[in-house]
Amino acid sequence: MTPSLTSRRRAAVAAAAALCAAALVAGCSGSDSSAGPGKDVSSSASAAAVTSPAKAAAPSVSTDLQNAYQKVVKDVLPSVVQITTGEGLGSGVVYDARGHVVTNAHVVGEDKKFKVTTARGSRSLDASLVASYPEQDLAVIKIDDAPKDLKPATFGDSAKVEIGQIVLAMGSPLGLSGSVTQGIVSATGRTVSEPSSGGGTGATLANMVQTSAAINPGNSGGALVNLSDQVIGIPTLAATDPQMGEGAAPGIGFAIPASTVRNIADQIIKDGKVTNSGRAALGITGRTLVGQDFEGAGVSVASVKEGGPADKAGIEAGDVVVKFDGTAVRTMQALSEALAGHKPGDKVDVTVDRDGAQKTVRVTLGTI
Repeated sequence: MTPSLTSRRRAAVAAAAALCAAALVAGCSGSDSSAGPGKDVSSSASAAAVTSPAKAAAPSVSTDLQNAYQKVVKDVLPSVVQITTGEGLGSGVVYDARGHVVTNAHVVGEDKKFKVTTARGSRSLDASLVASYPEQDLAVIKIDDAPKDLKPATFGDSAKVEIGQIVLAMGSPLGLSGSVTQGIVSATGRTVSEPSSGGGTGATLANMVQTSAAINPGNSGGALVNLSDQVIGIPTLAATDPQMGEGAAPGIGFAIPASTVRNIADQIIKDGKVTNSGRAALGITGRTLVGQDFEGAGVSVASVKEGGPADKAGIEAGDVVVKFDGTAVRTMQALSEALAGHKPGDKVDVTVDRDGAQKTVRVTLGTI
């Protein structure tokens, strides 16, 4: 969704006000209230000479930013494609010259074959699934007969992403291929959970980049790009406003950071699967236990992976996880989000309720 007409008008008014304020200040500083008929007005002339360059500089700054936007779009948009599946449309980013395209797992769904259309809509290409990794909502597909002029994107350094950076979101929102929206990086290091219905994977995603650039249906799998022509993230979902039900909360979108994208995509391309997610795991299958007040009362352990972290620590099927690393756990989502904040090998205290008695054990976390 592009910025509203109201937003654009406010921005224009704010810019005009700023320019007027600058002019008024310059005029006051250069004027002489005692000047009158017969007085020397050279100081007023000097003020006019001083303010002119300042007024001329503002359009130059605006033009420079516009030129930067246009350069990024020209350089990066050819690397962004539209993906057509049996269920709908999404976006993808050309990963290498061999025809690998990275996108979201929820974009490819259960499909194995796809149509890939370049950003300018000039041609439609056949593509096949390499592998999908729903746990991180990433997937790689490959164009069957990659054209020689395919342009891979450049992925940036996630460690250099900072709040306030200007970014552009590129993709195919609502099927409008080659669309671009703009915003800033609003936050980093966010942990968010996708819905398990409505096309989501239900995954809990850590270290997400939050952006004000509009993320709409069809943008998923596209590119979040900085002004250095680098993809810093893969737009994945927009926040929903609880007061609007399923309606999106304007200006709050999330993208999987480039470092995660590269890690997962490289493994899929090399091995055909993810061999090391880099994400911490407890080694259990669980579900939210609902209490008498119909609120979450902990995570009931349905099964324990043999030889896994929980098994080694003495956690058993039938236990109820009520605390993780000193924080109360009431739902499976809360446990997943807590795990997302840790790395494999971390040692944490886990408290379980077993037959009405609580027990705390030390667990060395494993890998998903």
